[in-house]
Amino acid sequence: MMAVSKEQMSELESSMVTIVRVFHKYTGHKCKLKKAELKELINNEMNHFILKIQENETLDELFADLDQNSDMKIDFKEFTTLIAMVTSACHDVFLPVHQNH
Repeated sequence: MMAVSKEQMSELESSMVTIVRVFHKYTGHKCKLKKAELKELINNEMNHFILKIQENETLDELFADLDQNSDMKIDFKEFTTLIAMVTSACHDVFLPVHQNH
């Protein structure tokens, strides 16, 4: 991948870089999220799209659904599944309104 300045990136490319940076902000150098880190990420970074996770049972279910390889950690590929699910669920809310003229 070429080194590109933020000003040269498209809106979508900038958003993709943001997803990577936010993931690593919560994983540190491990590149995987533990359950508590996933909860913190969701509650801090996605709280307008996902209700704050208060119940451990809710977190356990979400974590189990995302942890496809059952290693008790969420890697970036598994994290992108969450991003895709939430983005898809919110799609209709952000559809542009088409006006007939």
